[in-house]
Amino acid sequence: MPNEKKPDAQMPELAYHDLRFLESADARALRILSEYFDPQAHLRKAGAQHTVVFFGSARIHPREVAVQNLHEVELRLKQSPAAELQGELKRARMDVHMSAYYESARELSRLVTEWALKVHNSPRFLMVCSGGGPGIMEAANRGASEAGGKSIGLNIKLPMEQSPNPYISPELSLLFRYFFMRKLWFAQPAQALIVFPGGFGTMDEMFEFLTLIQTHKMGHRVTILLYGSKFWKRAINFGWLLESGTISSEDLKLIRFVDTPQQAFGILKDELGQRFGLRPILKHPFI
Repeated sequence: MPNEKKPDAQMPELAYHDLRFLESADARALRILSEYFDPQAHLRKAGAQHTVVFFGSARIHPREVAVQNLHEVELRLKQSPAAELQGELKRARMDVHMSAYYESARELSRLVTEWALKVHNSPRFLMVCSGGGPGIMEAANRGASEAGGKSIGLNIKLPMEQSPNPYISPELSLLFRYFFMRKLWFAQPAQALIVFPGGFGTMDEMFEFLTLIQTHKMGHRVTILLYGSKFWKRAINFGWLLESGTISSEDLKLIRFVDTPQQAFGILKDELGQRFGLRPILKHPFI
């Protein structure tokens, strides 16, 4: 019929409003770019110019938590001395031993943050950065918070939920889908890296830094400290790597072992102080 009204065509959705498209394989490049530009915007807005990065296990507890857990296991053993509880007891005792690293990371972060707040006219020119989760990551953000400073948490979306720890500055709590983009934002603003005892993830992140520096891909100097010489020399036989010829003596100079917050802070204070000259500095070229 000549006067029949045609149905209105449905307006299509803008591609960047279409969540199904954004989650598709075709939009992977957009997701990757988002994980570059969004952190950059957050750091720029916060005035975060340079970072001291803390790596370490998410499984290390604060001392009070580890001690409480040990007491609970010991009490259960008294009530019912079952053989299977012996393994729990051994684990709980090790957790108390490892909790010293949590307290050391907390103290070192506090020292670094207090120093950064005192020596520069911009209170955020040097900020603590962690992976945003529990354990050593929490200790780093906690120490910075206790010093009255801001700190960064770069969390990662995992099948097992890892919530941001409560000590991260809210405006600097960031979540990543891609490990490699998270690593980029660990490395890009970093002036120093302190690696506390950890497992696969910690070692992966540490060797990423070492490889970038070894191959001159970092683009700037980074101080790398391995905290806990007894742990690290047992976990990784650096001497055998050198003896077998897979690394050089120059490669070994990229790392130094430290065993107290004061020792680590002394090195950081000297090297970063010289690097910055305790004068106003240019913003990081990527931020």
